[in-house]
Amino acid sequence: MTTDTYKTIDEPGRESLYKDKGSKFYGYALPVKNEKEIEAALEQLKEQHHKARHCCYAWQLGTTDLRYRVNDDGEPTNSAGKPIYGQIQAFGLTNILVASVRYFGGIKLGVGGLITAYKTSAKLALEASAIKIKTIDVDFKISFDYPKMSSVMEIINRENLHMFNQILELDCQIFIRVRKRDAVRIVKLFKALYPVKIEPVE
Repeated sequence: MTTDTYKTIDEPGRESLYKDKGSKFYGYALPVKNEKEIEAALEQLKEQHHKARHCCYAWQLGTTDLRYRVNDDGEPTNSAGKPIYGQIQAFGLTNILVASVRYFGGIKLGVGGLITAYKTSAKLALEASAIKIKTIDVDFKISFDYPKMSSVMEIINRENLHMFNQILELDCQIFIRVRKRDAVRIVKLFKALYPVKIEPVE
């Protein structure tokens, strides 16, 4: 895989179920873009499983600068969140939340048993998900006067660039999405059309 691609999921995976000594572990893999979405998803899971004893999880966000968090939700330290996160790493995924909801079955599993259970629950949840490879893209704003419209559009069409917005008033602004590895070359093409301006969109 090249450095400007990443793996994620677009749709929630199917619910998975792992059982051990009467305890049930329901596994979920959910696509997320920010911490607000993570909070909402966890809230929903806790409502859905309001009788469950633990809702343990791990998430990872970002494509170049990765951020992650793990949570044991009352289980012994590092017995739940960390094994779940280990599976996110093993599958090479980002922009994802993996949660495992446990219904206690009356028999303690011990730390080793919990690690195995949460790891397996996360693995099953990820195996029940449609994993996709996506490109890391950069957004640019192109600013120009009307006379340059045909030259700008010629490059956009020739390079098959994705245009996601345009503002055509006294001056023209077109917003494009470019694959990271092509960004330097595309910027040069537009800069050669002076006085056309191209700048990254934050």
